[in-house]
Amino acid sequence: MIKREYYIAPIREFYDSDLIKIITGIRRCGKSVILGQIKNEIMQKTNNIIELNFEDRRVNSTIKNADDLIKYVDYNKKQGKCYLFFDEIQTLDGWQDACKTLRLDNNSLFITGSNSKLLSKEFTKELSGRYVAFKIRPFVYKEILEYTKELNKQCSVSDYLVWGGFPKRFEFDSEEAQRRYLNDLDETIVINDLINRYKIRKESLFKSLVNYILRSNSRIYSVNSITEYIKKEHTQCSVNTIMKYLDYLEEAYIIESIKQYSTKTKKELSYFQKVYNEDVAFNSIRCLDNKYDLTHNLENIVYNELKYMGYNLYVYDNNGREIDFLAQKGNKKYLIQVAYSVVDEKAYKREFSAFANLDNLYQKVIITNDDLDYSTSMIRHIKLKDFLLMNEL
Repeated sequence: MIKREYYIAPIREFYDSDLIKIITGIRRCGKSVILGQIKNEIMQKTNNIIELNFEDRRVNSTIKNADDLIKYVDYNKKQGKCYLFFDEIQTLDGWQDACKTLRLDNNSLFITGSNSKLLSKEFTKELSGRYVAFKIRPFVYKEILEYTKELNKQCSVSDYLVWGGFPKRFEFDSEEAQRRYLNDLDETIVINDLINRYKIRKESLFKSLVNYILRSNSRIYSVNSITEYIKKEHTQCSVNTIMKYLDYLEEAYIIESIKQYSTKTKKELSYFQKVYNEDVAFNSIRCLDNKYDLTHNLENIVYNELKYMGYNLYVYDNNGREIDFLAQKGNKKYLIQVAYSVVDEKAYKREFSAFANLDNLYQKVIITNDDLDYSTSMIRHIKLKDFLLMNEL
């Protein structure tokens, strides 16, 4: 497995700190591998290390609560600073209390979890100033190229647009095997995990919502519009229920949403949001007859890559014309439009006209899958294949 230095480098600065290192992200995105790579680095200087995976039955059947964990560490640690690695700790009852106690006793604590409740307001309030958080994502294209080279394989841009970047899928040779793996992954982390974790009783309603949302990536929505759509299949459906289910999907890092920025009010509009899948495979496995939604997947891929590059993102409302992204990092701002192709004249006019009547306060960018360069004096065109290899805009 490749070393994901992009994620490890900022964590390395805190190896010996008593701050709790919280590593979060969707299941199977590579958190455990990164945790193992950090452990291997620390093993170069000490063997005073305790590692526990709370998805392992041998662990969770023995250590059932905070007191059990504290006793286990006290019994097994050696003299001096001890390095603790706890994988998927959110499954342990009272894990917050255990972490608060253990960090005080000359321990350096690393924890992972696939639920944003690790960073809930209750926990962060109690640990104010006592933790640092890092989010891990599935592979972006640069990482895919590095990993497939290690495996002596290849991955095209088209393959990435359809099947995304979950690391383990690249270990399988055939598309059929990859599809089966991704379907099983979806059933586990999207459906079963959430139904069991939140004790969802309206399973049919929840599955309908999940399928609708994951097929509707890269689209603006309101909770009211989703509720009206779901009501066509389920008459007993309330706005509050839909909001709750959407929160579950965000808490598990399955989707992310960004707010709309209005030029008229110069502020965020919270009632309209745009939803993106953590990985485009969630869309593709729901498509029939290989009719993949490449247009919206491409925008979703651009979103994931921009987040990896460190940009804060908004949807930009240009007086009724939607621009896909306002991307900001430091004092640099970009307005970015994404399209699969602008070869067709109508598509060209539609996408480029989104920037109409805008001043030059922002750099204007359009990203497409075309091979020709469509840059103008005011708008920079970036080919997708080039964008995927960039570290900055």
